[in-house]
Amino acid sequence: MYKMRINFLLGLFFVLLVACGTQKQYVESDFMDFEFLDTLVVKASPISSSQQDTVPIELPVYHGEAKRTHDLLHTKLDLSFNWEKEYVLGVATLDIKPLFYSTSTLTLDAIGFDIHSIKIQNKDLKFKYNGRKIIITLDKEYTREEQFKIVIDYTAKPSETPTSGSFAITSDKGLFFINPRKENPHKPQQIWTQGETEHNSRWFPTIDKPNERCTQEMILTVQDRFETLSNGLLISSTKNANGTRTDYWKQELPHAPYLFMIAVGEYAKVNDKWNNMDVDYYVEKEYEPDAKAIFNHTPEMLDFFSNILDYPYPWEKYSQIVVRDFVSGAMENTTASIFGEFVQKTEQELIDRGNDKIVAHELFHHWFGDLVTCESWSNLTLNEGFANYAEYLWLEHKYGKFSAEHHRMNEQNGYVESAFSRTHPLIDYHYHDKEDMFDAHSYNKGGLVLHMLRDIVGDEAFFMSLSKYLKDNEFTAVEADELRLSFEDITGLDLNWFFNQWYFSEGHPILEVSYNYDFSKSMLNVKVEQTQDPNDHVPIFILPTEIAIYRKDGSVDKHNVTINKREQSFSIPCDDEPAVAVLDGKRYLLAEINEVFSTAQLKALYRHSPHFLDKHIALTRLRNNDRAKDIYALALNEDYHLLRDMGIDYEYQTFSSKTLDDLALNDLHSAVRKSAFIRLKDDNPDLAYTVAKQILEKEKSIPILTQAVRFVSSVDQSEGLNYAENLYSKYKNSMSISLLDLFSKGEDMKYLPYLNEALVSANIYKFFPIANYHLTLASKGNHDDIISAAKALESISVSTSENSYKKFIATNNISKLKSKLVNLMVEGTTENRSNINSAVVTLDEMIKKIIENESDEELKQKYISNLGT
Repeated sequence: MYKMRINFLLGLFFVLLVACGTQKQYVESDFMDFEFLDTLVVKASPISSSQQDTVPIELPVYHGEAKRTHDLLHTKLDLSFNWEKEYVLGVATLDIKPLFYSTSTLTLDAIGFDIHSIKIQNKDLKFKYNGRKIIITLDKEYTREEQFKIVIDYTAKPSETPTSGSFAITSDKGLFFINPRKENPHKPQQIWTQGETEHNSRWFPTIDKPNERCTQEMILTVQDRFETLSNGLLISSTKNANGTRTDYWKQELPHAPYLFMIAVGEYAKVNDKWNNMDVDYYVEKEYEPDAKAIFNHTPEMLDFFSNILDYPYPWEKYSQIVVRDFVSGAMENTTASIFGEFVQKTEQELIDRGNDKIVAHELFHHWFGDLVTCESWSNLTLNEGFANYAEYLWLEHKYGKFSAEHHRMNEQNGYVESAFSRTHPLIDYHYHDKEDMFDAHSYNKGGLVLHMLRDIVGDEAFFMSLSKYLKDNEFTAVEADELRLSFEDITGLDLNWFFNQWYFSEGHPILEVSYNYDFSKSMLNVKVEQTQDPNDHVPIFILPTEIAIYRKDGSVDKHNVTINKREQSFSIPCDDEPAVAVLDGKRYLLAEINEVFSTAQLKALYRHSPHFLDKHIALTRLRNNDRAKDIYALALNEDYHLLRDMGIDYEYQTFSSKTLDDLALNDLHSAVRKSAFIRLKDDNPDLAYTVAKQILEKEKSIPILTQAVRFVSSVDQSEGLNYAENLYSKYKNSMSISLLDLFSKGEDMKYLPYLNEALVSANIYKFFPIANYHLTLASKGNHDDIISAAKALESISVSTSENSYKKFIATNNISKLKSKLVNLMVEGTTENRSNINSAVVTLDEMIKKIIENESDEELKQKYISNLGT
């Protein structure tokens, strides 16, 4: 599972979640007593009143591995779909046996079903059902040596069942119909699923826990125009007389129920290969030419990960599919990963925003998560920490150490920022809600901890230990101690101390470091103090690390030390005063390190250290120092683009126009070209105007084209808009956001049809900015323009299959346009007032109709409270 980390969207969704109210809650029926609960509260004996304030009276809730009564061996699903009602019509055949103890009942997860019949050997069985669990009375008592086959005929109604969501996975509906009644002609019809954490039981009956696993068959009957995708291989595809087609998918290797998937839609399927295995990409048809670029390097990643793990990719195929309105970033369903539509970009868009990291993340899950699965959500980092670290591994392999370290710096910053508000152990048995585990601890911190472990044991031992872990635990569920034991078996080291502080305890070290050279003793004294709050961090971390001492000639001495006290000093003999000394010389620690350097020391750090983080620290701290021109001049010649970018941004540096011109047009990296052009605009606007026109003729990078067309427009609006129109005709899919923004800033209503069309066809990621630009331009128009814009908004508001956030924004914008008309009526002539008044009535009726016909009561109430209707 790849979490979305788009700040704009996260902030916006937070605002909208507040605006749209709380989620519905499901009320369970009386016979839930039959359910074995996943949590257990153990109460202590009564204590005296004097102890009340200091001694807890009960243990915290403990979320361990789910109790297993049965072993689910195989699941066969025969499914068809009622698009109008958003129903799944299913027959599930489950092969099961008792795990150890004999049993005469079976409990299955099944949320929001109509159960038509449950049979064994064609004999009806008695059952109880409360809307969430089926308790089945079997035909006899079965021992662990006996298998039985249950056949369940059912209808699943995921869209009618109360749902909720979380920050990482915004809906737990399980199966989603997209545009099922074709209400939006600009949006494809699709069905797709999202099973993590325990949501697949909303569309098929199962034992919906991560420590269960089985093989599967999937039979899907759909209209012949649709492609289907599921786990495993497509065994057969049969056209039926009624215009439908039945596809039969089969996976012969077992996996967890939350990894089951289906997807249905009109797709272009683009085939690739790895070692004679099918690697398929499913994208919307207009993106077919870009499919291999969207999932760039997938065969190379398969090769790379198989080699470093000494464990070839274990599954039958690998497919990747893009879906509309996905409820998270991406999902590693076995052999068939699902991605949100934000990855679906033209090759031009991919210049600046490639998908390497998310593709690597989901692929690596096929070893860590699918092959070896966390036994409980408390152990989620055994899935997500590894997938997060796969991003580092791939960047290091493909793009070099600096690219990987840049990524790790961002990951560490993300974790540290989250730790300001809350810390918890990586392996957290006391979470409030399992969905809370999808956070910067399980992801970011999990990957950062693996990086430290790699440093401690060395590369060879690290990857051999991972290989052993996979081979020893393949097709099973695991907990963190099994990872530790694999490392200990390979290395011979006792690693309890490492796992205890990093996996089973919370927080990270915050180090105050000072360096002092004693000339009389030729001694470097390094003082380290651990200052982290012991209430939410380990009070004293054990930190094997090194002190790097850079001499004035650029040579370096490395001294291994172990920090294991709250306050500690290290004295290191040095013949001469070092140019600079650095604790954590390899920059591997997950720690906040506060240390003071002089200007000379920062310059030495930049010149002498080979590490990206040291260079980045030096440039960041010297940014406002007018004595650092020599260092920023060096940065301009660095191989890694971010350092060149920082060099351009240094305000005290004087550049020749030729230098900036050359960088803006010819640097190998688009981010540097963009920064150079921005600097050129400030330093030499006349030359920038000429360069902007050159950029508009030859450049492919969207951010640079955007900068150039905006600058030309600021100098000559007419010429700028001409360029913008040409770009829009060429790069409509790629540049719509940037160009629509430009169109909205003027008052020419000829651009309103562009915005109307873009609005109704926008995906969830583009809708919010486009809605804002649309409102901006429409508000400058006359009553006819406003009615035209309102009709485009209305088409979104009345759709029963549209995203509720989009519907709310669309209806709210109609209300704002009505207010604009009221203002126009005050300003207009008598004749105009009549036309405008008619338009006001039209929009008022439009809003009333939207509210009256809205079936979502929560959304309807929000309309009433916010719009006053």
